[in-house]
Amino acid sequence: MANYISHPLIKKDSIEARLYQQILAGDVLKKGNTMVVAPTALGKTIIAILVAADRLQKVKNSKVLVLSPSKPLAIQHEDSFKEFLTLPCTSITGAIKTDERVKRWEESRIISATPQTVESDLLNGRYDLCNVSLIVFDECHHGVGAYSYVYLASRYVQESNYNLILGLTASPGSDKAKIKEVCENLYIQNIVVKTEDDHDVRPYFNPVEIDWVRVKMSSELEKIKKYVDKALKVRLKALKNMGIIRTVSVGKVDILKARGRIQGEIARSVNPDKDLFQAISILSAVINIQHSQELIETQGIQTFNKYIARLRKKKTKAAKSLMWDDNFGRAVKMARDAERHGWEHPKLREVTNILKKELGTGDGQTKLQSDRVSGKDEKSSKIIVFTQYRDTLEMIHEKLEKEGIKSAKFFGQAAKDGKKGLTQKEQKAIIKSFRMGEYDVLLSTSVAEEGIDIPAVDLVVLYEPVPSEVRMIQRRGRTGRKRTGRVKVLITNGTRDEAYYWSSVRKEEKMKYQLIDPKVLEELNASAVERMEDQKKIKVIERPKVEKSKTVVFADSREGNSKVIRHLSEMEMDVKVRSMAVGDYQVSDEVVIERKTAKDFVDSIIDKRLFKQARELSEEFKRPILILEGDDIYNGMIHPNAVRGTIAAIAIDFGISIIPTRNSEDTAAMIKRIAVREQTGEKTPIQIRTDKKPVSLWEQQLFIVESLPNIGPVNAKNLLQHFGSVEKVLNVSESELQEVDGIGEKTAKNIRKVVESEYLYFNKEIKEKKLL
Repeated sequence: MANYISHPLIKKDSIEARLYQQILAGDVLKKGNTMVVAPTALGKTIIAILVAADRLQKVKNSKVLVLSPSKPLAIQHEDSFKEFLTLPCTSITGAIKTDERVKRWEESRIISATPQTVESDLLNGRYDLCNVSLIVFDECHHGVGAYSYVYLASRYVQESNYNLILGLTASPGSDKAKIKEVCENLYIQNIVVKTEDDHDVRPYFNPVEIDWVRVKMSSELEKIKKYVDKALKVRLKALKNMGIIRTVSVGKVDILKARGRIQGEIARSVNPDKDLFQAISILSAVINIQHSQELIETQGIQTFNKYIARLRKKKTKAAKSLMWDDNFGRAVKMARDAERHGWEHPKLREVTNILKKELGTGDGQTKLQSDRVSGKDEKSSKIIVFTQYRDTLEMIHEKLEKEGIKSAKFFGQAAKDGKKGLTQKEQKAIIKSFRMGEYDVLLSTSVAEEGIDIPAVDLVVLYEPVPSEVRMIQRRGRTGRKRTGRVKVLITNGTRDEAYYWSSVRKEEKMKYQLIDPKVLEELNASAVERMEDQKKIKVIERPKVEKSKTVVFADSREGNSKVIRHLSEMEMDVKVRSMAVGDYQVSDEVVIERKTAKDFVDSIIDKRLFKQARELSEEFKRPILILEGDDIYNGMIHPNAVRGTIAAIAIDFGISIIPTRNSEDTAAMIKRIAVREQTGEKTPIQIRTDKKPVSLWEQQLFIVESLPNIGPVNAKNLLQHFGSVEKVLNVSESELQEVDGIGEKTAKNIRKVVESEYLYFNKEIKEKKLL
C-alpha cells in the first residue's frame, strides 16, 4: 500500500511519498539555492511542489514563481500545482492581457509564467518580486547569455526579502564553462545529481532501451551525392588557391570561421579587393552545398528538392552560381527524376516498417499487440517520431497516410516559407487528440523535445541523431514514464549521422563525469557562493535610505523585447514604455534616439526604410540621435562605401547625430548619460510624441519622387527644386533629367522606363478575361 505525503497545503493522498524526492526537497530548504539534475520522469516537478509548500507555509502571504521557457510548459506547471496544492494558482504568459496579468499576480499565491512576460511586467513596474519566497527555473540550462532567466535571477536576489532559488533540468550540458555560467547566473550554490543507477531511484525508474538502426544509402542517392561532392570540391579548391582555406578537408565550422574572417577584412578595408567579395560568394555557395549533402545523406529526396526550390528563389550570386553549375545541376535533375519514380531515402521505408510492426499492421506479434491482447489500454500505447526538418516531417506524414497510419504533425509557431506555424491553441489540440488516441503517431520537430506533457509514450523514433547531448537526452526523456521505454535511432552508414551520434555520446559521458566529479562541483559551488555574496553587497549599496528621483527614459513599446530596457532598469533608470510615433527612446522634448543594431542598419538600407525614418526624426525633433550598436556594420553583403555614404547622408542631409556603441549594455549606458544631461535641473514633464505631425504637401511630393528608381531624399529634393513640380519631373526627357546634380545616364533611363512603360499586369488581366 502506497504512503502519501501529509502537509497542510498538499491535498490529501495526492503525492506518493518517495524518499529521494523528500530528501532532495529537504536539501534545497536546508542548503539554499540548488540545481537538481535528474532524468525525465523522476518527478522534478514534485520536488518543486514540496519545496513550494514548505515556503508558502513558513513565509506567510508570500508567493512562489515558477518559470518555464514555453507557454505550454507554463500552463502544464499551473495544472500540476493546482492538482497537488490547496492554494490559488494561476499562469501568466504573453497571450494574457496586461490588466489580467496584474490581477492574477495579486490574487494568486503560485504563479507559473514564461520569463519574457514576467521580465516585461517588472520593467514596466506592474508588480515586483519583494514577497516571492521561492523562484523555480524549469529547464534551467537556458540560464545563459541574455536569456530572461539571467535578469530575473539578478532582480530576484536584489529585490526579494526571502531568497530561495531552485533550478530543474535533465541535461545542463557537457561544457563545464556553460554549467558554471548557469550556476553563476542563477546564483546556484548547490548541485544535486540523481541518476537511474542510484539505489533509492531504481524502484521508480523505468529503463530506456536504445536500439541503433543502421541503414545503407541507396545507389540513387549515392549517384546524386557524387555530383554534389564534385560541385563542392571545385569550390574548395578555388578557396584553397585563393589562400582562404589551407586544405579542402574542412567542415561547416571551418567554412563559417573563414567567412567571418573575410567579412572582417572587408570591414577593415577602405576599398576592399574584389577578390574578397568573390571569396564571400564562394563560401556562401559552399555552405549551401554542405547543407545539400546533409539533406541527401540523412533526410531524403523530397527534403532536398524542397530546399533546391527555395534556393532557386534567391537572387544572390552564390545561389545563381549553383544553379548554373554542371555538377550541381545534374544532381538536381537526378533528384527530380528520383522523386518522380518514387525513390526515397531508405530511412523512410525503415521508419514506416518500424511503425507498422509496432502498431500491429505488419507481420508478427509486437509488444503493443500483446498489450491489446492482455487488455491493457490501447490508447496508452503511443509513438513519437522526431525529425530535424519540417520538410522531412511532411514527407513522413504523406508516407504514413498512404500506409493507413494515423499521424499528427507537431511543429513550432514560427512561419516558414510562407506556411504558417501552429498556434498554441492548435498545439494543445493536437497533443490532446494524440493522448485521446485519435492518432497513433506524433511526428514532431524539436518543439516536443522539452517538457511537453505526453506521459504515455512507449516508443520514440529518431529519424536522425543530433550532435547535442542536451537534445538527445530531452528526446529520450519522452519515453519510459509509465513502463520500460524504447528508443530507435536511424543512422545512415558512413554519413554525418554517425558523426552526430558519436558526438552526442561523448558529450553526454563528459557531462555525467563533470556532474559527479567532487572537484568540479566544489569549484562551481564556490563560484556561485562568491557571486551571491557580491550581489548581497550590491543589494545593500543600491538601496539608499533616501529615495532619489530617478532619471526618466521613455521607450517605444516595440523595444519591449530589447535588452536595452533591461539594462536601463538595472542602472536605476525610470523606464516608461509607451507607444511612440517616432524613434525608440525619448529623453526630453527635443531629444529622441533611434537605436539600430548593425544588421538592422544594413537591412534598412536595402529596404529603404532608413531615409524615411531619418526624415521623420529630423522633422519631429530638434536634436535627433541615431545609435549604431555593434562593431560589425561592414560585415554584410553591401559594399562598405555604400554604408559610409549612407552614414554621411544621415549626418549631413538630415542633421542627425550618430553615436556608435558596442552592445545593448553600452547602448543603455549611453542613453542614460544623454538622459541625465538633458534632465539635469529640469522640472517640466516630457511631452511624449504619440502621433506624427500631419504630412504636408511638400512631404507628399518628396515621397512620390523618392519612389522613382535610384532616387533618395537628396536627389528627390534636387529634382523638385530644379523642375518645380512632380508633374514636370515625370514629363521631362532623359537629357533634361541629367541636367540635375546626382542624376546620371543610367538613373535617367530607368526613370523614363518606369514612367513610360505599359502596365503589364493590367494587360495580363485583360488577356485572361478575353480567354474566359
